[in-house]
Amino acid sequence: MDIKLELVAVPVTDIDRAKAFYEQAGFVCDHDIPVSEDIRFVQLTPPGSACSIALGKGITEMRPGSLDNMQAVVTDIEAAHADLTERGIEVSEIDDQPWGSFVYFADPDGNGWALQQTTPRPAAG
Repeated sequence: MDIKLELVAVPVTDIDRAKAFYEQAGFVCDHDIPVSEDIRFVQLTPPGSACSIALGKGITEMRPGSLDNMQAVVTDIEAAHADLTERGIEVSEIDDQPWGSFVYFADPDGNGWALQQTTPRPAAG
Protein backbone atom coordinates (compact mmCIF):
# COMPACT_ATOMS: atom_id res chain seq x y z
CA MET A 1 0.00 0.00 0.00
CA ASP A 2 1.33 3.44 -0.95
CA ILE A 3 0.66 6.38 1.33
CA LYS A 4 1.39 9.72 -0.27
CA LEU A 5 1.38 12.94 1.71
CA GLU A 6 -0.49 15.48 -0.41
CA LEU A 7 -1.52 18.43 1.76
CA VAL A 8 -0.32 20.06 4.97
CA ALA A 9 -2.30 22.82 6.68
CA VAL A 10 -0.21 25.87 7.63
CA PRO A 11 -1.86 28.02 10.33
CA VAL A 12 -1.68 31.76 9.60
CA THR A 13 -3.29 34.96 10.87
CA ASP A 14 -3.55 36.81 7.54
CA ILE A 15 -4.31 34.60 4.53
CA ASP A 16 -3.46 37.20 1.90
CA ARG A 17 -0.14 38.12 3.56
CA ALA A 18 0.82 34.46 3.87
CA LYS A 19 -0.24 33.71 0.29
CA ALA A 20 1.90 36.61 -0.97
CA PHE A 21 4.88 35.37 1.07
CA TYR A 22 4.68 31.82 -0.27
CA GLU A 23 4.23 33.05 -3.84
CA GLN A 24 7.28 35.28 -3.32
CA ALA A 25 9.15 32.15 -2.17
CA GLY A 26 8.24 30.46 -5.47
CA PHE A 27 5.21 28.40 -4.46
CA VAL A 28 2.44 28.21 -7.08
CA CYS A 29 -1.13 29.00 -6.08
CA ASP A 30 -3.29 26.10 -7.23
CA HIS A 31 -6.56 27.20 -5.59
CA ASP A 32 -7.96 30.20 -3.77
CA ILE A 33 -11.57 29.37 -3.10
CA PRO A 34 -13.99 31.17 -0.79
CA VAL A 35 -16.20 28.21 0.11
CA SER A 36 -18.45 30.13 2.48
CA GLU A 37 -18.34 33.06 4.89
CA ASP A 38 -16.57 30.75 7.36
CA ILE A 39 -14.24 28.87 5.01
CA ARG A 40 -11.58 30.01 2.54
CA PHE A 41 -9.23 27.42 1.06
CA VAL A 42 -5.87 28.41 -0.47
CA GLN A 43 -3.60 25.67 -1.81
CA LEU A 44 0.01 26.38 -2.82
CA THR A 45 2.61 23.94 -4.10
CA PRO A 46 6.39 24.28 -3.86
CA PRO A 47 8.12 23.91 -7.24
CA GLY A 48 8.62 20.25 -8.10
CA SER A 49 6.69 18.97 -5.08
CA ALA A 50 3.91 16.39 -5.04
CA CYS A 51 2.77 17.79 -1.67
CA SER A 52 1.03 21.13 -1.24
CA ILE A 53 0.28 23.42 1.69
CA ALA A 54 -3.12 24.81 2.59
CA LEU A 55 -3.77 28.21 4.09
CA GLY A 56 -7.16 29.47 4.95
CA LYS A 57 -9.99 30.24 7.21
CA GLY A 58 -11.81 27.32 8.79
CA ILE A 59 -9.31 24.63 7.73
CA THR A 60 -7.29 24.08 10.92
CA GLU A 61 -7.50 24.76 14.63
CA MET A 62 -3.72 25.04 15.02
CA ARG A 63 -2.45 28.31 16.45
CA PRO A 64 -0.95 30.59 13.76
CA GLY A 65 2.82 30.21 13.67
CA SER A 66 2.78 26.89 15.56
CA LEU A 67 4.02 24.77 12.67
CA ASP A 68 7.72 24.17 13.24
CA ASN A 69 10.36 22.56 11.07
CA MET A 70 8.46 21.70 7.93
CA GLN A 71 11.19 20.10 5.89
CA ALA A 72 11.60 19.95 2.15
CA VAL A 73 14.47 18.48 0.14
CA VAL A 74 16.47 20.27 -2.55
CA THR A 75 19.26 18.96 -4.76
CA ASP A 76 21.45 22.07 -4.43
CA ILE A 77 21.37 23.97 -1.13
CA GLU A 78 23.53 26.79 -2.46
CA ALA A 79 21.15 27.38 -5.38
CA ALA A 80 18.15 27.21 -3.01
CA HIS A 81 19.79 29.73 -0.67
CA ALA A 82 20.56 32.06 -3.58
CA ASP A 83 17.07 31.72 -5.09
CA LEU A 84 15.25 32.52 -1.86
CA THR A 85 17.62 35.41 -1.10
CA GLU A 86 17.07 36.86 -4.59
CA ARG A 87 13.32 36.59 -4.03
CA GLY A 88 13.67 38.68 -0.87
CA ILE A 89 13.08 35.84 1.59
CA GLU A 90 15.12 36.09 4.80
CA VAL A 91 17.04 32.82 5.16
CA SER A 92 19.71 31.50 7.48
CA GLU A 93 23.26 30.84 6.44
CA ILE A 94 23.82 27.31 5.15
CA ASP A 95 24.09 24.90 8.08
CA ASP A 96 26.30 21.92 7.21
CA GLN A 97 25.72 18.75 9.22
CA PRO A 98 27.12 15.23 8.69
CA TRP A 99 23.71 14.11 7.33
CA GLY A 100 23.14 17.06 4.99
CA SER A 101 23.10 20.82 4.55
CA PHE A 102 20.22 23.05 5.62
CA VAL A 103 18.75 26.50 5.08
CA TYR A 104 16.05 27.76 7.45
CA PHE A 105 13.34 30.38 6.99
CA ALA A 106 9.95 31.28 8.44
CA ASP A 107 6.76 32.77 7.08
CA PRO A 108 5.36 36.04 8.52
CA ASP A 109 3.60 34.13 11.33
CA GLY A 110 6.75 32.24 12.31
CA ASN A 111 5.91 28.86 10.78
CA GLY A 112 9.37 27.36 10.38
CA TRP A 113 10.82 25.69 7.31
CA ALA A 114 14.03 23.78 6.66
CA LEU A 115 15.36 23.06 3.20
CA GLN A 116 17.75 20.12 3.17
CA GLN A 117 20.30 18.94 0.67
CA THR A 118 20.60 15.29 1.73
CA THR A 119 24.18 14.83 0.52
CA PRO A 120 26.66 16.88 2.53
CA ARG A 121 28.53 19.60 0.67
CA PRO A 122 32.24 19.00 0.12
CA ALA A 123 34.36 20.44 2.93
CA ALA A 124 35.88 23.80 2.09
CA GLY A 125 39.50 23.37 1.53
